[in-house]
Amino acid sequence: MGERDGVARYPWAYVQYLVEFHATRDYFECHELLEDHWKSHPGDPLAEVWVGLIQLAVGSYHHRRGNLAGAVKMFAQAKRRLNAESLDGLGLDGDRSMIRIIERCDAAEAGEAFEDVELPIHDEWLKGECDRITRREGLVWGAPSRREEALTDRHRLRDRTDVLAAREAALKARDGR
Repeated sequence: MGERDGVARYPWAYVQYLVEFHATRDYFECHELLEDHWKSHPGDPLAEVWVGLIQLAVGSYHHRRGNLAGAVKMFAQAKRRLNAESLDGLGLDGDRSMIRIIERCDAAEAGEAFEDVELPIHDEWLKGECDRITRREGLVWGAPSRREEALTDRHRLRDRTDVLAAREAALKARDGR
């Protein structure tokens, strides 16, 4: 957890999400980070917000790849789940963040070119923590997306050995093999 004066402020996965979202632009990793957090915290009152932020990252991933239908679907779902108040509670400028999310959804619907989304942070502690991590990792906050295959086709390139093994085990268990 992120801490200030020994008090937990935000889940660590969320802080990492913000760094990935704004510095590496690895939207697939953003999805993975928050999905792991969300799934491991059933009953979390922020579950809808986590899902909305996951959908924002997935929408950005699809838009950057040119999958406009996937981008529109994910951005629209993110818009329905997120609101200014919940984003304010997570240290973001909720009104400005929602405007930017709506703009990206509209751009994808209109077939416009991809642009990175910036989520303005109003919590000074959160800004400082993100800046500290970004500098430690040798990253640049607000750097534009790179168009390299490792980022644009991450879903195809990831190691799925564990997923395939689990699927095979489930089939065997179901079939009594």
